[in-house]
Amino acid sequence: MTEGRYIVPALERGLKLLTLLDRSRTEISPAEAARLLQMPRSSAFRIIQTLEHFALLERVGNQYRLGPGVLRFGFEYVAALPITDIARPVVDRMRDITSLAAQLAIRDGREIVFVVRAMGASAFASNVTVGTRLPAHATAMGRVMLADLSGPQLRELYAGARFEQFTEQSPRTFAELVRLLRDDHARGHATSEARFEAGISAIAAPVRDGTGRVVAAVGVSIPHPRIGPESVRNNLVKQVVSAAAEISGRLNHRPANAA
Repeated sequence: MTEGRYIVPALERGLKLLTLLDRSRTEISPAEAARLLQMPRSSAFRIIQTLEHFALLERVGNQYRLGPGVLRFGFEYVAALPITDIARPVVDRMRDITSLAAQLAIRDGREIVFVVRAMGASAFASNVTVGTRLPAHATAMGRVMLADLSGPQLRELYAGARFEQFTEQSPRTFAELVRLLRDDHARGHATSEARFEAGISAIAAPVRDGTGRVVAAVGVSIPHPRIGPESVRNNLVKQVVSAAAEISGRLNHRPANAA
């Protein structure tokens, strides 16, 4: 852990200011930033001007929002992930076999971040792209990653959390989420039928590294509120689980029962 004496205060304040902006607060004024960060308005203004100079913020009237420079850092991060190159051909092949949108995501706290995405053959248009963040608790991909956490880790992660409802199927409480995760862990994959979007289903499986830890999730999106007949479901589960196993193998994961 980096000791506090090595932290650059001005840089720390700038980074904290950037983290104030998210889906719930898309714009901020210098006065509001100063209040939230408990600093003089003049300091907040100088920090904002510096961030704007590097395109990390952009001005909208008297407010500021995240600028295109943030995207550059985000995409460079995604492109630099070793798992991105490893998983891309597998995700593309799964898309080709199923004709469905296929994707790989990693977890960042209570959210998942899409790092590989292959569009399906359906005319269905999704606003999910590389870099999109979705709530882990309400998505199949998020659940297979959360299912790898211990009880204490999960309680710490969701301490004081409010479980946002996206559809009637979204888990409403921590206890309900835990029950779902137990089932997901026992099956080795997760399914979602209208849990996040009313007309969308999904199947996901965990990707493990050489230590056995879940580091990502791979899955497909089905543009229907139900996955389909049992034969269709079983075939899709087989494809997703197989893709997850292949990516895991490329990350040097060896199942415990492997010869």
